[in-house]
Amino acid sequence: MQQRPTSTRAALFIGLLTALFLLTGVCPLHTYAQDTVSTTGVVFSSSTPATAKQSISKVDSPKQSVKAKDTHQEKRSLWAIFIAGLLGGFAALLMPCIFPMLPLTVSYFTKSGKDKESAVGKALLYGLSIIVIYVVLGLLVTVVFGADALNSLSTNGIFNFFFFLLLVVFGASFLGAFEITLPSSWVNKMDQNSDKGGLAGLFFMAATLALVSFSCTGPIIGTLLVQAATTGALLGPAIGMFGFALALAIPFAIFAMFPSLMQSLPKSGGWLNSVKVVLGFLELAFSLKFLSNVDLAYHWHWFDRELFLSLWIVIFALMGIYLLGKLTFSHDSPLAYVSVPRLFLSIVVLSFTIYMVPGLWGAPLKSIAAFLPPQATQDFDLYNVGTGNTNSSGNNDVTDNKPHKYADLFDKPKGFNPFFDYDEGMAYAKKMHKPVMIDFTGHACVNCRKMEANVWTEKEVYKTINQDYVLIQLYVDDKTDLEQAEQTTTPEGRQIKTIGNKWSYLQTSKFVSNSQPFYVLLDPVTQQPLVPPQGADYDPASYLKYLDSGLRAFAK
Repeated sequence: MQQRPTSTRAALFIGLLTALFLLTGVCPLHTYAQDTVSTTGVVFSSSTPATAKQSISKVDSPKQSVKAKDTHQEKRSLWAIFIAGLLGGFAALLMPCIFPMLPLTVSYFTKSGKDKESAVGKALLYGLSIIVIYVVLGLLVTVVFGADALNSLSTNGIFNFFFFLLLVVFGASFLGAFEITLPSSWVNKMDQNSDKGGLAGLFFMAATLALVSFSCTGPIIGTLLVQAATTGALLGPAIGMFGFALALAIPFAIFAMFPSLMQSLPKSGGWLNSVKVVLGFLELAFSLKFLSNVDLAYHWHWFDRELFLSLWIVIFALMGIYLLGKLTFSHDSPLAYVSVPRLFLSIVVLSFTIYMVPGLWGAPLKSIAAFLPPQATQDFDLYNVGTGNTNSSGNNDVTDNKPHKYADLFDKPKGFNPFFDYDEGMAYAKKMHKPVMIDFTGHACVNCRKMEANVWTEKEVYKTINQDYVLIQLYVDDKTDLEQAEQTTTPEGRQIKTIGNKWSYLQTSKFVSNSQPFYVLLDPVTQQPLVPPQGADYDPASYLKYLDSGLRAFAK
């Protein structure tokens, strides 16, 4: 079926691509909220070795302020999940399995109702049923996994690899390799119950829609649930499903109230399948982030920044070519010509592709840096952080060049030479009479990478951290086993075995926080915070003020 380019369709298609970029990776959920790591079982016993005890001494002063910050961050996280769910719902609405059903369902309400009020009432109950079904699904995810398991998903290697494979399957489904469908007996059962009439009939109508449209909505729901679960927010899956269902339900109520608006909708056709294919490309691109998380947490060192970027460049180039009609799939309708909306979208996608190419030689690519593996994994890098020049080491301001403990495990942020052990860094700070900047970070923390790439590289921030502070980076999600002497068991029988366990407990016991990134400016002698700790701040000027406030407090 040929496309009919209309202003309405153009707005819908452009809005969809924007929504999908926001939903599936260019602005991932994590960039709106602090990342968290589970601390289940991370409690040191009285038998903790002396070196470990020194690292986890209690500090009472910052607890109140940190709790307030964590509450604020959790609210931001839930809002981000809700918005992502809303965008996902609007994207699902334009899927071939749902969009053609919109006028049919609304027509059923208007014809079966005795009057307009009855039709509107039925549509509202239908929409409410959709919301209930999907919110219950989100709650089931929380109940099945539990709060602690949801927190640990973001750093669990098995789950991350499973999510990678799951999104690849979703992407292949959207590209037309196969259809993900539920058993037909389920659909038939729901359809039979929908004939009962009344509230029960409307509920089963909504359930029938959910089952019939699963081949289109399943990958979107799966991606949303994965993202919501890995933020660590307890109600994340339910909030995400509420936003998703609300976006699906609103059109049915609006068009039942104002049936004349149906005439302004674009006609169904091949463009709906194009939306599905675009989403398939985005699913493939997004899946690579989960594979990168596994690679970083377990120090495989094979999925580096160049490889990640190469795959993204190919995926988005193919998407742009597809939008131009030069690449077709078996379930695509013939494209007689390229409409203006498709041309504009292809320009955006291909421009983004070209934008990523210099990253193969070390360009920082700040707009997507949070999503990429750390720049330190780049094998061929011409970029010099802090100055914007090339062909320089970028470490001129770092005074201590001796090998640091765990330095062979972790990738240094470009241009910095941090310590990766609390005690070693504190000892050096005392020797140099400098304040300490602790960065509680994680391999899977996209906000951490965003801060390192977009804020730390600003000239004054870079200079202040390197010259005036001793930087200690503590990875709370690392899976490397501790030395036998440092491993310990709690009175409850729980064991602390990994580097990540140790630093995660240090953060929660001293500062009552488990969000990353988390920055603490310390006096190395008293080991007390100079100013209240804080999380991510993407305004370099504001972050520099925070660093300067610590220097002033240290000077006093």
